[in-house]
Amino acid sequence: MVRRKAFYRVLVFASLIILVIALIFLFVYFRGRKEVPAPEVVELTLSSEAFDDGGNIPIKYTCDGEDISPPLSWGDPPKGIVSFVLIVEDPDAPMGVFTHWVIFNIPANLRELPEGVPKEGEVEGIGVQGKNDFNKLGYGGPCPPRGPAHRYVFKLYALDTTLSLEPGVSKTQVLRAMEGHVLGYGELTGKYGRS
Repeated sequence: MVRRKAFYRVLVFASLIILVIALIFLFVYFRGRKEVPAPEVVELTLSSEAFDDGGNIPIKYTCDGEDISPPLSWGDPPKGIVSFVLIVEDPDAPMGVFTHWVIFNIPANLRELPEGVPKEGEVEGIGVQGKNDFNKLGYGGPCPPRGPAHRYVFKLYALDTTLSLEPGVSKTQVLRAMEGHVLGYGELTGKYGRS
């Protein structure tokens, strides 16, 4: 009985010593590590002369009209930018988020996209276009089912690189390639409904 108590005391004492050594090791290890700060994402101002943020998208830019992309403009980006990416999504689509436009490698010196960007893979001086969820290149305008208006979110990203991707890629491929390269972000939301 006495031996058993002595054995347990030694076991508890040894466990405490191991625990203290482990805590000292962890303290020294984490104290010596330097945190690498994540790059700060600068807010970009994205706007359109065709509609206000939160306003209605004119029929001209929808499947019920000419189905052309609206004019967009933005302010000065952060330093170190190499290109922009623009993604347009409908978060209110019945089957989940629906992608209406993916365009990347927009030159860093551009501050606007004109109305009616051609629906081609590469548009000289403007960028490279991926496929939308209509399975087509370029912009596909709002085309919601009848009912309440849907929101269409235009998302602009400023990157510190260009993306080595071919025309016709998916939004998922673009987002994956962008990881770790976003320096700035801005968005513009428009609404469109069919009653």
